[in-house]
Amino acid sequence: MKVTVCAMRDGEAEFKEDWDGLLAHVKEQKSDLVLLPEVPFAPWPMWTDNVDQSVWLASVEAHDVWIGRLEEFAPAVVLGTKAVIANGENHNDGFVWDVEKGSRFAHRKYYLPNEPGFWEATWYRRGDKSFEAIDSGEAKVGFQICTELWFTEHSRNYAKQGVHIIAAPRATELSSADKWLAGGRAAAVMSGAYCLSSNRIGTDINGLEWGGHAWVIDPDGEVLGVTTEAEPFLTVEIDLAKAEAAKQGYPRDILE
Repeated sequence: MKVTVCAMRDGEAEFKEDWDGLLAHVKEQKSDLVLLPEVPFAPWPMWTDNVDQSVWLASVEAHDVWIGRLEEFAPAVVLGTKAVIANGENHNDGFVWDVEKGSRFAHRKYYLPNEPGFWEATWYRRGDKSFEAIDSGEAKVGFQICTELWFTEHSRNYAKQGVHIIAAPRATELSSADKWLAGGRAAAVMSGAYCLSSNRIGTDINGLEWGGHAWVIDPDGEVLGVTTEAEPFLTVEIDLAKAEAAKQGYPRDILE
């Protein structure tokens, strides 16, 4: 199975250019699955703690428009997160898209930072702490969106659910790139699954310097590839049988 991760810029014109580049890459590589960054289809609003609901609504609308274009990646399955309003509350929802079923809900982000540049708990509400695997065609996927990577009890629980892939869309800074890669490796080992992560890249209009460094990590924690500024798209062929076999090995086999 071929999987693709990416690092995409934040500005409208830059994002459109990266979209075209990613689309060409996916078609050339004949990817089966593509992971997008966290809430990628609009500028990052959580840089400030001054909530403007009209900005969130614009983000929701932008995500709806771009998700309507995911068919351009067909037949690949696409994973990501989107800004939503549900029952009058703002949320950050993981989704799975495929050509047969379209976009469907996968996971609602639960662990929310609340600090300069990342006032997420101020802007939107967390989910109900549900970490349930979802089928995405060939692979069973578990979402751990950005900060959720650090809560490895959910990685271990995903191992029990038999996931093949941990999907970790991020919006993280360049200064913490090495730390996040370590988190991805831990999630892969704890789950016995491939950990995929995509991120924003470049400096946005509010001065946040996004980290890039999208990755694919195997179930033993080996880094199979990381994107660079020069190569922002990465496709790796993974073996789902390896993820299935890993569930029987250390530390997934330790009794609780």
